[in-house]
Amino acid sequence: MKLHPFRALHPTPESAGRVASPPYDVVNTDEARAMAEGNADSFLHVVRPEIDLPDGTDLYSDPVYAMARSNLDGLVERGALVEDDAPALWLYRQTMGAQQQVGFFGVSEVADYVAGRIKKHEFTRPDKEDDRTRHVDTLRAHAGPVFLTCRDADGGLSAIQERLIAKYGAPYIDIRAQYEVRHELWRIDDAADLAAVASVFDGVDAFYIADGHHRAASAMRARDLARARTPDASADAAFERFATVVFPAPQLKILAYNRVLFDLNGHSSEGLLDAIAEDFLVGEPGAGADPSQRHAFGIYLDGVWRTLIAKNHVVNEADPVACLDVSILQDRVLGPLLGIDDPRTSKRIAFVGGIRGSAELSRRVDERGAGCAFSMWPTSVQELLAVADSGEVMPPKSTWFEPKLASGLLIHRFE
Repeated sequence: MKLHPFRALHPTPESAGRVASPPYDVVNTDEARAMAEGNADSFLHVVRPEIDLPDGTDLYSDPVYAMARSNLDGLVERGALVEDDAPALWLYRQTMGAQQQVGFFGVSEVADYVAGRIKKHEFTRPDKEDDRTRHVDTLRAHAGPVFLTCRDADGGLSAIQERLIAKYGAPYIDIRAQYEVRHELWRIDDAADLAAVASVFDGVDAFYIADGHHRAASAMRARDLARARTPDASADAAFERFATVVFPAPQLKILAYNRVLFDLNGHSSEGLLDAIAEDFLVGEPGAGADPSQRHAFGIYLDGVWRTLIAKNHVVNEADPVACLDVSILQDRVLGPLLGIDDPRTSKRIAFVGGIRGSAELSRRVDERGAGCAFSMWPTSVQELLAVADSGEVMPPKSTWFEPKLASGLLIHRFE
C-alpha cells in the first residue's frame, strides 16, 4: 500500500491547543458552539461553521459552507495555521490513560479506495455523503482525516515508529485536548526515513477504514468534481489523494457501542424477559452493568441490571457478520421483539458510545421513565478486519474507537 507525504497545513506549536477540536460528527451544534465560545481559532468554526450563523440556519445551506471556507482562510491569514514548504509524513501519537496508539499521517490514493484496497465495513448515508462532499469541495481541503488501520503481523510498523520517535526527539506539537487525551506530532521529512516507511508499507496488502466512511466516500466524490473541472490535471494531482492516519491494528482499542430503547414496543417487562429467554440465559437482577465476555449483554430494565448470555443455537461463528454481538442483539431482540427493523432510521433507539460509561445508559432510561438499555461487549479489531475482508458490512453503530482523532492538527489542501 502507498501512503504519501504531503505539504500539511497545520497549527504552530503555540496555536495548536487553541485550534485542535473534536471531529465534526461527535458534537452537535449546541455542543460545538459552547466549546468554541471565546476561541476564534477553534477548528470547530471550520468543521461546524453553523455555530457562526443565526440559530435555525439550515445546516446544508450555502452560507454554512461559505462560512467554513471563510473561517479556514481566516485561520491562515492570522497565522494560526501555517503550510509546510515541502512534503512530509507525520507520526501521530495519542495517549488516553493506559491506551496509546501511534499512526502514520499522510495522504492515501482515491484510486485505492475505488479499487477496494482501502476496505469498508459500513454503509454510508447519501445525505451525510452530500454534506461532506460539499464541505471538502468548498474548502478545497480535507479538514478531517480518515482513520485507517492495517495488519502488522511482524511488528515492522510499530518498530519503525519507535525508531523514528527516538530519532526525532521532542514532538513538534504536544497538547492535551478533550477527555485529557494527549496528542503528539512528529514531522518526518528525511528522505531515507520516508523511504524506510514506504518500504514497510509495501508489505501491507490493504488498509481498513476504522472510522470515517463518509469522509472517504466524500473524498472520492470531491475528486470527481475536481477532475471534471480540470480534466487536464496530472494523474497525481493533489485532489487524487485524501488525508488519512494509518494505525497498526494491534495498537487499537474499540469500546462498546451501547443501545437505549425508548419503549418496550408494547411488551410488559416480564413479557419481554420471557421472550428474550427463548434465545438467551437471563440472569437475576442486580448484576454488574458491563458484560464480562463475548456474546454476553447487560439489560437495564425496571431500575436494575441483568446479564444476558446468548444460547449456543443463536451463534453462527462461521459467518463473520452474524456472529457479531451487535448482529445477535439486532437479529434476536431489537428487530423481532422491540420493532427496531432499521436502526439507521428508527426514532425509538439511541446509540451511546462506551466512552460515556454504563451509568449514562441507566440515567437515560431513568430520566425517560420508560424503555430499557443494553450494554455490549466491544467488537474486536479482528472481527472488523474479518467482516471487511469478506466484503460484507457490519450493522450500524458496531464500533466506537477511542481516542478520537483531533481535527485541525493536519489539513490536506488540494487547491
